[in-house]
Amino acid sequence: MRIRLHGKPAETAAALAAIQVLHIRAVSRPYPDRRSPMFQRIYLDATPREDTRR
Repeated sequence: MRIRLHGKPAETAAALAAIQVLHIRAVSRPYPDRRSPMFQRIYLDATPREDTRR
């Protein structure tokens, strides 16, 4: 699946670090937001982990 993270650089980095139920296969470079340069977009290619029980 393809997932978009959108927010301030620190927020997208924290979200990427917190996503543990997914197997992240690829992470795009940060793209600046078109309307507000303080925000960025990062795209992830991910699949669910086989065992997501905690």
